[in-house]
Amino acid sequence: MPMPSKRRSVLVHSSVETYTPPDTSSASEDEGSLRRPGRLTSTALQSHSNTEPWLELGRATQGSSTSSSASSVSSHPGGRPAAALTGPAAHAHIDVRSAPPDVTTGLVELSHCGRPQLAAVRGVTRGDSGSVLETAGGVPVNSRVSSKIQQLLNTLKRPKRPPLKEFFVDDFEELLEVQQPDPNQPKPEGSQMVVLKGEPLAVGVPWPPSLLAALQRWGTTQPKAPCLTALDTAGKAIYTLTYGKLWSRSLKLAYTLLNKLTSKNEPLLKPGDRVALVFPNSDPVMFMVAFYGCLLADLVPVPIEVPLTRKDAGSQQVGFLLGSCGVALALTTDACQKGLPKAQTGEVATFKGWPPLSWLVIDGKHLTKPPRDWHPQAQDAGTGTAYIEYKTSKEGSTVGVTVSHASLLAQCRALTQACGYSEAETLTNVLDFKRDAGLWHGVLTSVMNRMHVVSIPYALMKANPLSWIQKVCSYKARAALVKSRDMHWSLLAQRGQRDVSLSSLRMLIVADGANPWSISSCDAFLNVFQSRGLRPEVICPCASSPEALTVAIRRPPDLGGPPPRKAVLSMNGLSFGVIRVDTEEKLSVLTVQDVGQVLPGADVCVVKVDGTPYLCKTDEVGEICISSSTTGTAYYGLLGITKSVFETVPVTAGGVPVSDRPFTRTGLLGFIGPDNLVFVVGKLDGLMVVGVRRHNADDLVATALAVEPMKFVYRGRIAVFSVTVLHDDRIVLVAEQRPDASEEDSFQWMSRVLQAVDSIHQVGVYCLALVPANTLPKAPLGGIHISETKQRFLEGTLHPCNVLMCPHTCVTNLPKPRQKQPEVGPASMIVGNLVAGKRIAQASGRELAHLEDSDQARKFLFLPDVLQWRAHTTPDHPLFLLLNAKGTVTSTATCVQLHKRAERVAAALMEKARLSIGDHVALVYPPGKHTEASLGSVLTGTLCSYKADTRSFAVGFFIKAQVIPRSGTGAPSGWLHGDQSAVTRHVRLASCPSQPRSRASHLSQSPLCPQNKTWV
Repeated sequence: MPMPSKRRSVLVHSSVETYTPPDTSSASEDEGSLRRPGRLTSTALQSHSNTEPWLELGRATQGSSTSSSASSVSSHPGGRPAAALTGPAAHAHIDVRSAPPDVTTGLVELSHCGRPQLAAVRGVTRGDSGSVLETAGGVPVNSRVSSKIQQLLNTLKRPKRPPLKEFFVDDFEELLEVQQPDPNQPKPEGSQMVVLKGEPLAVGVPWPPSLLAALQRWGTTQPKAPCLTALDTAGKAIYTLTYGKLWSRSLKLAYTLLNKLTSKNEPLLKPGDRVALVFPNSDPVMFMVAFYGCLLADLVPVPIEVPLTRKDAGSQQVGFLLGSCGVALALTTDACQKGLPKAQTGEVATFKGWPPLSWLVIDGKHLTKPPRDWHPQAQDAGTGTAYIEYKTSKEGSTVGVTVSHASLLAQCRALTQACGYSEAETLTNVLDFKRDAGLWHGVLTSVMNRMHVVSIPYALMKANPLSWIQKVCSYKARAALVKSRDMHWSLLAQRGQRDVSLSSLRMLIVADGANPWSISSCDAFLNVFQSRGLRPEVICPCASSPEALTVAIRRPPDLGGPPPRKAVLSMNGLSFGVIRVDTEEKLSVLTVQDVGQVLPGADVCVVKVDGTPYLCKTDEVGEICISSSTTGTAYYGLLGITKSVFETVPVTAGGVPVSDRPFTRTGLLGFIGPDNLVFVVGKLDGLMVVGVRRHNADDLVATALAVEPMKFVYRGRIAVFSVTVLHDDRIVLVAEQRPDASEEDSFQWMSRVLQAVDSIHQVGVYCLALVPANTLPKAPLGGIHISETKQRFLEGTLHPCNVLMCPHTCVTNLPKPRQKQPEVGPASMIVGNLVAGKRIAQASGRELAHLEDSDQARKFLFLPDVLQWRAHTTPDHPLFLLLNAKGTVTSTATCVQLHKRAERVAAALMEKARLSIGDHVALVYPPGKHTEASLGSVLTGTLCSYKADTRSFAVGFFIKAQVIPRSGTGAPSGWLHGDQSAVTRHVRLASCPSQPRSRASHLSQSPLCPQNKTWV
């Protein structure tokens, strides 16, 4: 049997019986399948129209902005000029963009003919009657001008300053060694790709007007038809939900949500509000009822994972999502609520970062039957939000992808056509039914087509990996929805099972077919189960993302699908973003399978990842973009990144948009291969830029697992991510080691992994850390939580048992020796402009809103008015606390106390000092230690004096008391000399020391103190 890893072991070949089923791998939260280079045939990608022409394209030379002028004046006595003077030539600016090399972008300077030329022509010819010239200010002048003056005017027209970006250069970047590109690196040579159009949606099919209309139809006409069967951990069917029960329970829940929940005699929920769905993976029935109940009530369901503890990995980010969505109610079951962490009062505990939530148990006894005349609001497939699906980014932040009712209906229609679903078919679902393909196929599309779904819980798969195959056999399922992880686990447990048959399957949908390692599981699974009725054309990988939903899916030949394809690609070429076919005998190759054709009714193209979304060339890897009515619509509440992801406009090399409809970025890196098939080589979230090359985290995981696979790493649990060191990504590999592993075995394995990564990927590993088994943070389905692992690594709380640091092999851009700059640098230029008073950048805040009379806090524009208002509204609110050296509170000041003291000081200033409006008042208080001042404390006394100055309309300024010497011969720079022309009168305010008179007399006699000043 072939090894379950994509790569052959570089050291030892062992039988598959010695392996443990993997629990996870890399950026996929619950993927554990391994990869291997199977006995694959290299496909001649050059035969395809999109990948065949490896045309030689000349490299562009660097263009520059030029200007030239010519004047020819021929005058004769009494005659007219022989020729009209022409204006300055066009200033042609050629925008040359050179994107950094990666798996999506080739390192090639784009030719001038491939970029739009922006020309600004100012010269004008006005006939032969005279010479017409424009001055630098644009004023036309009729005169005979010499060529020198013309040249001077042209010079004045040029920009007087360099571009703004040249001013803001990190000085530290100038000290780093610049990574020089490899002159022998591969470059894309193909022609520009064209937009790939999917097959049109079927016309004339009686589609339901909405998903809820389909539910109502099946619930009333086919009430006893099975909809969903739930299994327990032993594999027994515990409940079968019929379409009639689904319809009636959803109606009860919708009525309860809209009419029976109140807050302060007002409905708690109104149409359009968001509601959290908190259900375990073992209870698909109640989740389905809650989901459709929310849709019937015109509420927006937000499915999330069940929080097991207060310190779950990523729980705080989920709470942020709930807060930003304004979620105030969570739906759950009685059994799930009892398992949630509880506070001392017995209520559900408040999780860190979560907003205050009300919990509603939706078991049957808690719902109210609606009246006969009550009907839910009609739900048309409009632009309103249907549901929000959460997504965790590479950095660990959680965002919500909104899916509209129109997109929901279009997705169900497209999947029905692509997969050929029909009524009463049985689908076996192993995936998470709350999100991704498990939700789209097992909860939404199945209802539209009145299908029967058999849901396999995750706990059953861990106890019996063959359970899904057994259910396919017993229910005669026509379709199955799995991941490569499930296929791999089945291979390990299939011995001794002779009575299973997969002949009933017409589609085995591999949801993670976009992952490079899925091909090994698909090939191995076919080799074993082909003798048990599995046909090769049944295996159908697909590609999807939270933003774009389903992007592409392979179809059987009876549905019009082309033969499957495989590609053996050079990993060195992929690291530069170039497609190069290689031979599978090498270790440094990546074998990928196609993920089928694009979804019906969709347009797909591949664009560059960085900068302007230019179309890639046919032999170039880029980010796949899709334009379809089936995609998500936005990130909830995040308008900025929504525009950059969901409203992308790809352009050709000439800058012309390829379509009048916006595209959605999928986050998948790939290319279009033969027969218009889509190939995916990685994900944007797993991309790491090291030097001038790009690597995928999943590829590094496969290489690490190929080193004595599964003998050392505990259940295949490896996390790969990057950290930034010296403005560059550095690779970090963290793995869980087996409990019986010795320290010597650990370092031997780490050394071999370093060698394998260096030989296969030509890149160094910055840090390789081993942790005890089951200590890495887990994702909801048991996989590794990558972003939380990275956070612990950066915070120093990972607690590894073995660490191998290799900075010398991967940090190659060390700082250069400091040298004296021969010319003026950017820092000097920016300082010079600032000194000269030139504004080189400007930032403006938003305009202040109009001050409403009802808002009392905004009516007071002056500090004394605010203090007076606070003294009346919140008199006992403590404003300031004074602490001593031991940290204990020695004095306090409330709003009313501060206001009264400020009034007393203001009265003293007006009566004793006889101040006028605009007089200057010095505030002299010793900082730090408190003194027994008449105003209570140094801090409160100072502030009271300042408040008093503002109330008496004087100008106060602070002066340190320590700068006043007892017998000074010179004036310190911190003391202000009296200037009768500048200051009308100085009044000194001081906190009362232990000897106020002597202190005041000493100050008045100081040579630094202006004479005739009053002390209060």
